[in-house]
Formats: sequence, C-alpha cells, structure tokens
Amino acid sequence: MVQTSGSGYPTGRSSTFNEESTICYPGDLKEKPGRPRDDAELGVVGYSERAPSKRPGEARTYFSLALLSALGLSLFYLFARSPHLSACGSTLRLAQDDISEACPQTNAIVPQKHSALLEVLETTYQTEEFRLKAYESLGGAVRVPTVAYDDLAPPGSDERWEIFGELHAYLEKRFPLVHANLRKTHVNEYALVYHWQGTNGSLKPALLTAHQDVVPVEPSTVDQWNHPPFSGFFDGEFIWGRGSCDDKPGLIGSLTVVEELLHVGFKPARTFVLAYGIDEERGGISGATAIRDYLLANYGEYAFSILIDEGGGYQVKDNVIMSSPGVAEKGKFDARFEISAPGGHSSVPPEHTSIGMLAAIIKHLEVNPHSPQLNREGVYYSLLQCRAAHDTSLSPQLRSLISRSRTSDKALHALERHLAETDRLFPALAGTTQAADVIRGGVKTNALPERADVIVNHRIDIHSSVGALQKRIINVVKPIVARLRLELDAFGNASFAMKPEGGESSGVLRITDAFGTALEPAPVTPMGDGGPFQLLSGTIIGVLGASNRTGYDKKVFIAPGMSTGNTGQHTKHYWKLTKHIFRYGHTNAADTYNGAHTVNEALRGEGFIETIRFFTWVILNVDESSLLD
Repeated sequence: MVQTSGSGYPTGRSSTFNEESTICYPGDLKEKPGRPRDDAELGVVGYSERAPSKRPGEARTYFSLALLSALGLSLFYLFARSPHLSACGSTLRLAQDDISEACPQTNAIVPQKHSALLEVLETTYQTEEFRLKAYESLGGAVRVPTVAYDDLAPPGSDERWEIFGELHAYLEKRFPLVHANLRKTHVNEYALVYHWQGTNGSLKPALLTAHQDVVPVEPSTVDQWNHPPFSGFFDGEFIWGRGSCDDKPGLIGSLTVVEELLHVGFKPARTFVLAYGIDEERGGISGATAIRDYLLANYGEYAFSILIDEGGGYQVKDNVIMSSPGVAEKGKFDARFEISAPGGHSSVPPEHTSIGMLAAIIKHLEVNPHSPQLNREGVYYSLLQCRAAHDTSLSPQLRSLISRSRTSDKALHALERHLAETDRLFPALAGTTQAADVIRGGVKTNALPERADVIVNHRIDIHSSVGALQKRIINVVKPIVARLRLELDAFGNASFAMKPEGGESSGVLRITDAFGTALEPAPVTPMGDGGPFQLLSGTIIGVLGASNRTGYDKKVFIAPGMSTGNTGQHTKHYWKLTKHIFRYGHTNAADTYNGAHTVNEALRGEGFIETIRFFTWVILNVDESSLLD
C-alpha cells in the first residue's frame, strides 16, 4: 500500500481572492455595494479611493512625495518578486493558509501489495457483462420484499420474518464462492454473520455491516411509482425499487466484492467479518442486538480494528468532491408529558382542562427552544473548517469568517448568526432539537378530559447528555407548572418534584421516558492522526480520484460528518466492538432518483458500481494497512 499525491489524486489547490471585488458583512455575507466595509469584522485591509484635496501651500511638498513614492514603488517590486516576501493581498492569502491547516488532508491510499489484482478488478468492473450482472444482483435482492414492520414479534413467532429465508436462498445462489469459502452463522434465525479467516491471526479483524430489511411501501402510493416498488427493474440507467438505496447496495455491494476477490484467488491476511441485520429500520431490536451479543461472545470487546456501516456519502460540486464519513451520532430521548386532572361534566368546566394545560406546556416548550451553538471541539465545526479550507463554492468572505472564528469569539458569534439565517439545518447540527410529535386527550365532547399527554422527541447534541436534557426540561417547565398550580413528578427523581404553594392543585404533570429507549450521544470516532480515520480518508480519496466517471476529475477532500438522528442505524448497538466506527456508504446523492424511504426509490447503476469499487479498495487497503491494529 502506498500513499500517493500524483496528478490522478490531487491533494491541494491554491486559492486567490480579489479583495476589491466584493463587500461582505458577517451575519448575511452578501455583497452590499455602496456601503463602506467593516474591516474590523472582515479582517481584511481596507482602502480608500477618495483622492485628497489640494490645499494652498502644499505644492512645495509634491517633489519630496514623488521621490518617496518612487522609492516605495521600487520596494514594492522588490518584495513582490521575492519568493520569501509577501506582496499586496498577503492578509487574505495567509488567512487561507491558516484555514488549510485547520483541516489537513491525507493523500490517496492505493493498494500496493495488491495493485495488480486491483487493476484486474477495475478492468472487470468496466465491462458491460459485469455491470449488467451487478445490476441484476441488486435488482434480484430488491424483488425480495424483506420489510421490517414496527410490530414484528420476535423471529420464530411471526411468519412475516419468513421472507428473509427467501433472501438467504437468493444470496446463496447469487454468491456461491462466498458461501463455499466463508463461515456463515445465522444469528437470531435471520441475521447473518460471515467470517472470512485471514492468514495473520495477530491482526485485529475488520467489520463491514449492512442490513437486509427495508421500510414498507404505503399501499396508497403504489400507483405513483414509475416502476413497481419491488420490481428491481433496470431501465438502462436506474435500478428501481424499495431498498435500492437503503441498504441493499451495502449488502449486495460487499458480497459482490468478496465473490470477485475469491474468484481471482485473493486470500486476506486480515480476518474480515460481514454482519447483516434484519430490522435496522425499526432500530435493530432483533437483529443488531443479537449480532452484537454474538460478536462480543465470540470476538470480545473492542476486538475489531475498524467498522464501516451505511451512512454518509459524497457530493460532486463544481470544483471539488466532498466526502463526509459519519464519525458521530446524536442521542435520542422521547419525553412523555402527561397531565391528570379531575373529570366532570363539560357544562361546569375549570379554568383550564387537562388539554388546555397541556397546550400551555407545549407552547412554553416551543417558545423556549434549545439554542444551537458552535463548539470548536465539535464535529460540525470541523466540517465547517474543512469546507472553508477546500470547498471553493463558498465565498472567500465566508471562508475567512469561518477561519477567524477559530480564535475570535466575535467571529464565532457572527458565524452562528449567519448560519442561523441561511441554513435551516443549523439547529439540528449544532444543538439539541425538540419536536412535539404525538398528542392524545379526551374521549367525549361533554366529558372533561381526565388525562392528556404529548410525546416530545429530542435529538441530543453530541456535547450533551440525557441527564443534562432532563434537567433543562425541568427548568423550562417549572414556571408554567407553578402558574397552573400543578404537581410535578418527573423522571422518578424526587429532587425534581414540585407542589403548589397553598390550596389545592389543579392536577399532576408526570414527565417520563415515553418508551424506555433513552440513548446517549454516540462516542465520537477518533479523527485527525488516527490510523483508521486516515486509512478510510485516503481510501475514499483514492477510489474517487481513480474513477473514470465524467465530472470526477476534481480535487477530493474529506470533511467529517454526523447523523442528526440515532434511531435506526446499527452502530448504536456496536459501541463496544470498536472505537473506530464509520458511517459511510459511498453514495453520491445525485445518483439517487428520489432518495430513500419514499416513492420512486431508485439508484443509478453507475453509482452502484462506485459502491462496489469502494468496497474493493477498502478490503484491499485494510488487508495490507499498517494504520490499523
């Protein structure tokens, strides 16, 4: 394996900026001609085009000024021609250098030991015969409707699981070498674990995961599909059907690569484990939990050198390609707010019914949202720094503002204001969110509701915790609880309890974990100089740099990403298997027809080939890498 920085894998690009071309103000970062720029905020050197007026008596100084100007001009050219001295505009150029240092990039990592084998496979992948076979492999898997329903009983006690047996039979037929050479284990009946033994037992195994299941198709939308939702039809460009994007490309792509590697005689030095869940779409209740327990029992805690699951992808922009492996996930907490109050006839109502009091609490929560903040140690902030360093689609002013925010609190707050005004995802990426999603109350129009409740979903910022969220909830609702004269019973914690002062209470507010599924934010995967992060980054840069697709001849850079939710991905169950978890599926969003989980889910065939290429590079690089344990 070798890290390269040749012309095929560009690692840097100079950036220029004419500071006279635009006027920018933090907060909106838009050009505003006709206003003087605020150089203290922008951090650039200003200038004035207004010529000084001549006053009587100044003529005698002109000759001296001319001599000084000539001397200054000479010094200007001397400095400008020197490779060691900076000329005009150096303020912004140095700022851009500082930005690049904030997001260093590794070089492309290309298999060295297996270079000849890689060349053979890359050539194979470009043939029409292979491509059509690969498209059909994915299409055939889509035609098996492995739907994970939310109300599935455990495997073995619900016949709806049996469809997974049909998929297994299909996989055995489609990938005979995999099933002849790898050890397959059925976990909790339908989850699959494949063990591919390496020749060097001292190396920690690598873990590749995906899921077999898909979300249901809403029956009323079937006639809206261009092709039937489980057809697996290839129309010459796209493979159509539920699961074609999520996540059967991960399942079929990884198995396709192992089949091809076995076909050309590849024997890994490092052991690889492939694990495929059965109900990721409902949180991995039956699949990922069983896989976790099996792997912990048979391999041990932190036994794997790296784990790659579905998740982030890449974007092809005008001048660059940005890839964002997920290195973190937010936590989750569903809070149930339930008010119990005396019933009675509606003709003699109290000042506030349970529904009215619940509405007041919901309103109070929504007028006191969580405040998003940029954290200089955060993943989202790192992503911004990387975009500033390498994404030329951002304006020079915004890139400068992002750079200065590293050391200036004033610039940091200006950046927060700008993002709050221009990016609707900012609250979700930079803080905890809340959403009142489910509400119930009342049974009859002439009966006072004795009970009303709402479930508020929270996605917890990676720098926070379930405990911190619970404390904040109590602090937010206390004033409205006191005003409504409610008793408070929250999270079974006596320290949170409240009772109205004097007189009777109007009811009781109970706040609980709605489903007992509270989840802390995921541990952040080590980045920076961490070997696994460097390996994956270099592999992504390498595989994209070597692609022959039109429009891929651009600089590739890596910007760490994170998931705004943590309800479905398997990785929340795998934290004890390795510290190096990456959520990355190597899919270009532009290669999906309409996204996943919706009508007309479809994946462009060429995009699926890129997924296959990615898994090939990953396995070959991981096998020979010294960056892993």
